[in-house]
Parts: sequence; C-alpha cells; structure tokens
Amino acid sequence: MKTTKHKWIFRARFRRNSFGWRSQPAVKRVKEAVSEIKKVARKSPVLAAEGAVIFLEKVSPALEQVDSSSGAIGSAVYNAIEIFSQIIADAPAEDALRDQWLERLWQAVQDDDMPYIERLPDHWGELCVTPERASLWADRLIDSTRAAFNPDPDIYGYYSGSSACLSALLKAKRYQELMVLVENNRSALWHYREFGVRALVKTGHIRAALQFAEESRGLNQPNLAINQVCEEILLAQGLSEEAYDCYGLEASQKMTNLATFRAIVKKYPEKEPIDILDDLIEETTGAAGKWFTSAKSIGLYKKAGELAMSSPLDPRTLTRAARDFVEKEPTFAIESGLAALHWISEGYGYEITGLDVLEAYGHTMKAAKNAECVDETLKRISIIRHGDGMGAEFINNMLR
Repeated sequence: MKTTKHKWIFRARFRRNSFGWRSQPAVKRVKEAVSEIKKVARKSPVLAAEGAVIFLEKVSPALEQVDSSSGAIGSAVYNAIEIFSQIIADAPAEDALRDQWLERLWQAVQDDDMPYIERLPDHWGELCVTPERASLWADRLIDSTRAAFNPDPDIYGYYSGSSACLSALLKAKRYQELMVLVENNRSALWHYREFGVRALVKTGHIRAALQFAEESRGLNQPNLAINQVCEEILLAQGLSEEAYDCYGLEASQKMTNLATFRAIVKKYPEKEPIDILDDLIEETTGAAGKWFTSAKSIGLYKKAGELAMSSPLDPRTLTRAARDFVEKEPTFAIESGLAALHWISEGYGYEITGLDVLEAYGHTMKAAKNAECVDETLKRISIIRHGDGMGAEFINNMLR
C-alpha cells in the first residue's frame, strides 16, 4: 500500500545542514512541522504518519550545525518524537506499509550521528503495534543488546538498538527475557531499568516494580523521572493518597512554581488546594515567598499577602499584583504594594529605578483609599522609608 502523494511544506525546509548555528529558527521550523502533521492527522492519519516518518528521517541531518547548548532544540525534537510516535502507532496502516516505516525509521536511528532522535527507540514497541511484530524485532536486536549489556567489562559496550529491543520485548510480553537483560546491565542506567519496572507492573508485581525503581536511584540518575514513574504506577492502582505522600510534590516539578502547583492540583482533585500549597511551602523552608503567585491564583489573598513578606520576591511582581487588585481586593493590593517597597528597601530587585518606587507607592495608596485605611498605610510606608535597609534612603528620597 502506498500513501497518497502530498506536498509537505516542512520537507523542503529540512534539507541537510539547512540551518545555521542559531537554534531559534530551527526550533520554530520543528514546531511548524509538528503543527502541519497534526493538522493532516485529523483527516488522514495514515498520510500524517508518512509525514512523521519523513520528518524523523530528515531532522537530524538538517540540524547538524545548530548550536544545541541551550537545550531548546533538543526539547523541541523530543516533543516532536513523543507526538509523532503516537501518530505513527495509531495510524491504521497495512502490515506492508508499517514494516516499511519501521525499516526507514531504523535506518534513521542508525544514521543519527548527533544524535537528535536517540529517544525514538524507546517507543519501538508502540511503533510495532502488534506483539507479533514486536517479537520479530526483539529477535533481530536481542543478540547485540545482550553483548552490550554483558557484565564482563571487556565485552560490555553501547548499542543504539538496546532501548528498541527492550521496548519490543515489553510489547511482545517477553517479560522474563527483558528482566534478565536489564538486571545484567552493569551500567544500571534508569533509561534501561524503567523497562524492567514496567515489565513488573505488567505482570502484576506492583510493589516489586516500585522497589526496583527505588533501587535505581544513585549518582547521576534522574530522580525526577523515577518519581514520576512511581507516582504514575500508584495512581494507576488507585492509590492516590500514597502517590501524593511519597511522590506527589517531587514528581510534579515544572519550569515555574505556579505550573508545579497547578500540575499537583490537577492530578489530585480530591485534595484541597490550600493543603497542597501548605505542603509545598513546608518543603521550601526559607523561601516560602516563591508560592505567592500560586496563592494569589486561587484567591487566597490573605495567605498571599503573608507570603509576600515571608521571603524576598521580585518587587515588580508585587507591584503588578498591587496594580491588578486595587479595585477588586484593595487589602491584598496594599499588602502587595507594601511588600514591594519593603523588598526594594532591603536592596532586592534588578535595576530598580525611581519609577518602580513611585508605581509601588501609587498603587498602594489607591488601594488604601479604596479600603479606607490611608493613615494606617502611610504609617507603614513611613516605617519602610525610614528603616535601615540599604535601599531605604533611596525610597525616602523618591517619596520626600
């Protein structure tokens, strides 16, 4: 079976060495390719899968000269692999076409010199779709994987197909062979041991799987990834309370504190957001203020006001909060504005100017008028401007 002829826009953009050293143009093109293929997948999943295979064939040669030090391009390609693996696996393709796709993808993995698609073999079992096809691939890869995993240091080495072999064994339900390989691997890398954890889960040995995961911890091992897998296992078993107590906070770390908080709230809807917030605050002794935005986002204004003064925060963040809540929550706006002035007086904030002081003061006084507590607020500002902080004199000169 052949797929319909289609002119892919991304294809011409991903010629070998078609990008310079800058990563941002390449990141943009990768995201555009993902959008293009996802759009086609809504109407023609087989055609979209063909496009995904083409992208995975072309992406590494195209990115050879790109500076990957920031991690941006690596993350973009990783996300593309996650999406495209699912698109290829879900496509209702005939056996001959799927076998052709797998051969092309395997060749792309062999040619991946940089490498950019090294995580694609992790999905090999999914890409095979059926246990029978996965078993054939496992037979094809297992001898080289055994040699690579040999505990004898004179034989042990690296094989790019090891993850593909383990993934195929998992899909083929050849769990015992998989466990033997993983346990013999002297590197004990989590990247491989995770397949052992999932094999134990498949056979119903939940506690053994958790123990195997815990035993994988060590120097240079990804604790975040281990926590996430353990949490996933417990949640799938309906053990939500244990999942939260043991892994919930550590497994949900995101790029921002607010994103972390929201991720935990979403995974544990049975828990009160304020209780989750209190647990996060307890885990960050000496830096409770970092959860100011999270408290504000769920309407815990009194709590947010307390957090604003508990540890250093960016004064501009606090000033924006004061501005945004002058009318809606004037008491909270006052606390935010006063906290902004306080931390400026203590010397915090990047390149703080007189305008920053005046904005914080202005929003605070507007809120004070709305809350009918002008005199009290002026007294508190006076204490800040006449304090002994390294920025107090600066504030006093601006407000004099």
